[in-house]
Amino acid sequence: MRKIMMLGLLSVLLGLAGCNTVKGVGKDIEKGGEAIQKAAS
Repeated sequence: MRKIMMLGLLSVLLGLAGCNTVKGVGKDIEKGGEAIQKAAS
């Protein structure tokens, strides 16, 4: 479980570093959440 959370957090941080707009941040956070949900199931 801890490994999944760390992976999700890393994904979100990398996504935030790569986007330039507020809309992009929202999309990156959404993708990070989807990845965490996918890994949890």
